Amino acid sequence: MAGPKKGGSRKREKRHVPSGVVHIKASFNNTQIAVTDPEGNVVAWSSAGAKGFKGAKKGTAYAAQTACETAVRKVMDWGLREVEVYSKGPGSGKEAAIRTLSNLGLRIKLIRDVTPVAHNGVRPKGRRRV
Repeated sequence: MAGPKKGGSRKREKRHVPSGVVHIKASFNNTQIAVTDPEGNVVAWSSAGAKGFKGAKKGTAYAAQTACETAVRKVMDWGLREVEVYSKGPGSGKEAAIRTLSNLGLRIKLIRDVTPVAHNGVRPKGRRRV
């Protein structure tokens, strides 16, 4: 008595993502790109480290450019045409990634910097006195 199989042979439907959101996190050491649909579900992602850059090269603008290109090309096959861009962090890859988006022919609706800024939170620990 073999019952129905679980998982496996179901045909996956072709996704259609006409507009999306590109989240860029550019630190001094690496740049991470995540492409989401408007609801916030991650559709594709890439980073400079995932593209094979190691060490200090991960923090460069060229590494961010290649990471952005691979993440966005995956979604462009599903019909991505316009994006909103949210960038975070102090890294040099931020501008390079945004430039790559416009070079790929995407319509950029919005560019917003969402870098967290401290509002003078907790009191720092006192200096050591001997």
